[in-house]
Amino acid sequence: MKTERNSPPQTNGTIEFHLPKFNNFVLDNGLEVFFVQKNNLPLVQLNMLVNAGSKFDPINKSGLAYLTSLLIDEGAGEFNSLQLDDEFESLGSIFGVSTDNDNIHLSLLTLKENLSRSLELFSLVYQSPNFTEHDFIREQKKLASTIIQHQDDPSYIATSNFDNIIFDGTNYKNPIIGNVGDVNSISNYDITEFYKKHFTPLNTKLVVVGNIELKELNVLLNKHFNSTNRNKIEEQNDIIPITQKQQFYFIHKENAAQSEIRIGHLSDKRNETDYFAKVIANSILGGQFSSRLNLNLREDKGFTYGINSAFSYSKNAGHFEIATSVNGKDTGEAIAEINKEITGLKSEIKKDEIEFTKSYLVKRFPAMFETYSQIAHHLSTMLKYKLSEDYFDNYIEKIIACSMDEIEKIAKEKIISDELIYLIVGEREMVLPQLKKITDLKIVELDVNGKVINQ
Repeated sequence: MKTERNSPPQTNGTIEFHLPKFNNFVLDNGLEVFFVQKNNLPLVQLNMLVNAGSKFDPINKSGLAYLTSLLIDEGAGEFNSLQLDDEFESLGSIFGVSTDNDNIHLSLLTLKENLSRSLELFSLVYQSPNFTEHDFIREQKKLASTIIQHQDDPSYIATSNFDNIIFDGTNYKNPIIGNVGDVNSISNYDITEFYKKHFTPLNTKLVVVGNIELKELNVLLNKHFNSTNRNKIEEQNDIIPITQKQQFYFIHKENAAQSEIRIGHLSDKRNETDYFAKVIANSILGGQFSSRLNLNLREDKGFTYGINSAFSYSKNAGHFEIATSVNGKDTGEAIAEINKEITGLKSEIKKDEIEFTKSYLVKRFPAMFETYSQIAHHLSTMLKYKLSEDYFDNYIEKIIACSMDEIEKIAKEKIISDELIYLIVGEREMVLPQLKKITDLKIVELDVNGKVINQ
């Protein structure tokens, strides 16, 4: 049977999805737990969110939260780093630590039969890290070296400096990994004080998904997580989006064959009123492979291997961003085409584009909750943004219910051409003349650290 490839496949009936129900309980020491029982595999996934992300880094100490996360599993209790790794490995358990703007995340995936011992090790990392001076010096040097290496990467240069510009004056300004000068000024005392202040039961939430009964889980968690530190970090003030004027910034990268382009502006925080219309409008513009931007700059013009746009969110801020890398000789024309697609989205969105995008978003949604780690991740997302408990149950319904008027309103009001910040990293002699042809604005030149170069 010949398949018709010119039209999207039709749905057979209505897709229904329900996130497994979760239980919420509090340990004896005040640690709040959110639990989903899932019994098809003998596994348990734990995600811990500590209110200790990079936005809490003190002035001139950027990278403190990140360096703390690097050190927290470098030995705990009676174990040094290698011994701790060996203990987890012998159990077949996978432990990980990561940091974002808002939180430090500790994760654990373990077999049910090894849960008690794995929890014992997990609790040691959370409650009794060693933070030896020797480990601190090694990890500090490694981090400083990593930052220096990143400063030679055009993509990192573009992303870090774009964030620096649009989040100027906020706690989201600096790179999560910090700046070299700041990292070198951090002491092991800073690490231990940051840890004592933030790693407390009242400043932490724990998500558990797995093959275990609620009563048994409660007993095990109370047994191993028994810290009585009552410190709690108050929520920081919300960042109100700042009205910005359109501006071009340029960073020279010698002998760069390609140009990194970042275009965007501050936006609203994540909420449940216009989020779904934003998802659809952005998907049409640059949020999926068949988006207007990708079909234009990749498929038609051949300027890039890929381009994407997104409304991205932290707990207290949001921003809209378009990101791509193009041939240096095509930089000006690529930006002109991006601007054309933004204008086109504001002037017309077709019904069939909306229907195709809704179908794409609805069909892929259940697959985002197949694994234990996926369920834990999305439940963590719900907690981070304080979404309603039925948020994921109603996701498909709300996507389908978005009207053309709502989507068009988002395109016209939430992507603001007059406030777009343009940051380009590329070869000066090749790129600057192109930029001067597409804008009458003064082009501000920066060094790789975001400092204005005297012109």
